[in-house]
Amino acid sequence: MSDQEYRIEHDTMGEVKVPVNALWRAQTQRAVENFPISGRGLESPQISALGQLKAACAKVNKALGLLDAEKADAIIAAAKEIANNEHDDQFPIDVFQTGSGTSSNMNTNEVIASICHNNGVEVHPNDHVNMGQSSNDTFPTATHIAATVETVNDLIPGLQVLHDALAEKAEEWEEVVKSGRTHLMDATPITLGQEFSGYARQIEAGIERVQNVLPRLGELPIGGTAVGTGLNTPAEFGEKVTAELVNLTGVDALRPCKNHFEAQAARDGLVEFSGAMRSVAVSLNKIANDIRLMGSGPLTGLAELRLPELQPGSSIMPGKVNPVLCETATQVAAQVIGNDAAVAFGGAQGQFELNVFIPMMARNVLESAHLLANTARVFAERLVKGTEPNTDKLRHSAESSPSIVTPLNSAIGYENAAKVAKTALKEGKTIRQTVIDLGFVDGEQLTEEELDKRLDVLSMCNTERDA
Repeated sequence: MSDQEYRIEHDTMGEVKVPVNALWRAQTQRAVENFPISGRGLESPQISALGQLKAACAKVNKALGLLDAEKADAIIAAAKEIANNEHDDQFPIDVFQTGSGTSSNMNTNEVIASICHNNGVEVHPNDHVNMGQSSNDTFPTATHIAATVETVNDLIPGLQVLHDALAEKAEEWEEVVKSGRTHLMDATPITLGQEFSGYARQIEAGIERVQNVLPRLGELPIGGTAVGTGLNTPAEFGEKVTAELVNLTGVDALRPCKNHFEAQAARDGLVEFSGAMRSVAVSLNKIANDIRLMGSGPLTGLAELRLPELQPGSSIMPGKVNPVLCETATQVAAQVIGNDAAVAFGGAQGQFELNVFIPMMARNVLESAHLLANTARVFAERLVKGTEPNTDKLRHSAESSPSIVTPLNSAIGYENAAKVAKTALKEGKTIRQTVIDLGFVDGEQLTEEELDKRLDVLSMCNTERDA
């Protein structure tokens, strides 16, 4: 940097050159120079959460008489700008940094102090903005705020959109018969509605899993300071700050932690949350793969579903259209599962009083939540809602399947039924005709009327039975 491009800032280690127009100061600049790793900073929701947290802390410090009104109000105003993501470009530190997030905590403190300075109020990043706090309780607190808020406001609503779209199709297609498949081989009939009701339940169960995590995910360690003892902060600080955060975010799932030593030494809540999202990803992958297979074709695949044609599929094969959103969903599932592996590893690295993998864990869970929320909405709106069944093909496949011989077991016996299935398949006949040709319709074992009743593919689906 030339003399015109930087200014001199200092910290306890000495002077540092900082870009002249930057709101950050010395400690942030050191971190920028120390960690040129991935080119990725904190996720936007975490920056917002840091702003919300600093505003809440300043308000509580003011109420407790620890911070004068002018400084407190200036900090609150500046912090709210950060909470509104007005200064995301002032958070340049790589996500792969000090494992406690100290660099990003100080980044927040310095930016707030500079905004206050520009507004005519002098505050110190440590003494005033960070009053009653340590990076060891603020950064994990901001992580859990961000994860909880994103879950309540984005992930769960996104998954609900997908559930509702699948449930609507389940009802619409409740009498559309198709061949069931197990082991990728023909099985007894099922309705397309029953199949989609299973998909809807998978997403519903995923929502339940995510909701069940909230009591632990929403626990905030603020007030524990360095090692959970609360040194240098009033005993009621954490509880009061959490109450302010509930007001600021509108999310009542946020709550004071039950034990500060657990809440700072371990990140089990993030591990559990990531695991719940992994389960959702597994469900999403299964659903997307099934739909992709049913939509395969148009001539050499299953061609049971007509998927919306969203974009040309090939730069060389004219007219080709691919199941792009199914492929997107399965890629997202892979990423979420990979993120979870990293989160689990990071969660195991809590030595003694502090886990030091928090920035990576935070990035991964927030990315997973964002990916799943967006994918669920897009998959529902642009794929599921526009998908239509190839009804004739579905019914023909169901009626042609050798497995529809199954209801004849009780009339002609399992071995005879197997003989019917193999003969029909070998000779290219229907099950009905083969039963007659083999002499099983004799008026005693089986009448022709009873045969037709047993071979009705819709009745085999037991559609009147509760799922």
